[in-house]
Amino acid sequence: MYNFLMKFILASASPRRKEILLKAGYDFEIIPSCYDENISGLTYSNELVKNCAYQKALDVKKRINADLPIISADTVVVLDNLILGKPKNCFEAFNMLKQLSNRTHFIATSICLISKDKIIKDIEITYVTFRNLSEFEIINYIKTQSPFDKAGSYGIQDKNFDFVLKTDGNIDNVVGFPLRKFNCLVEKLRQCKW
Repeated sequence: MYNFLMKFILASASPRRKEILLKAGYDFEIIPSCYDENISGLTYSNELVKNCAYQKALDVKKRINADLPIISADTVVVLDNLILGKPKNCFEAFNMLKQLSNRTHFIATSICLISKDKIIKDIEITYVTFRNLSEFEIINYIKTQSPFDKAGSYGIQDKNFDFVLKTDGNIDNVVGFPLRKFNCLVEKLRQCKW
């Protein structure tokens, strides 16, 4: 277990990140970032997503007076090198899922850790292939309301979600937080005598 980090601030209101970190035994306080992270529709680059996570952590650091380390993350779904955001309505959700049908896309999550004098950024990528989806299946999934708070219009962790044919990489990353990568970054900071 890597929960030797006494306590940190999580700059995210994501229930999925909270759940993953609690299960891993980490102790943290949640202070969501106010940074506008909307980069949907833009061409993907590692630096763009890393910068998003960094800006979220920096926003919280500027707003609070605390010595605790700050952790932030940004997860994006990418198809044809374009970033898919969260759908605003049923039409957008349907179109996104139709585009993902019978194709491979990737999920990239950038993690940023900021302490008093250290900044560490890294990224994890997982490839996901959807099977061929019928319009009926897509509409039924949209009716669950699940797509509307998720990038790419889906949650791999959703009950009875069976659109995925195969994955290549870390499943936690698809859910929204690559725990193994985070553990490694925490270890790296610990070795730096954080």
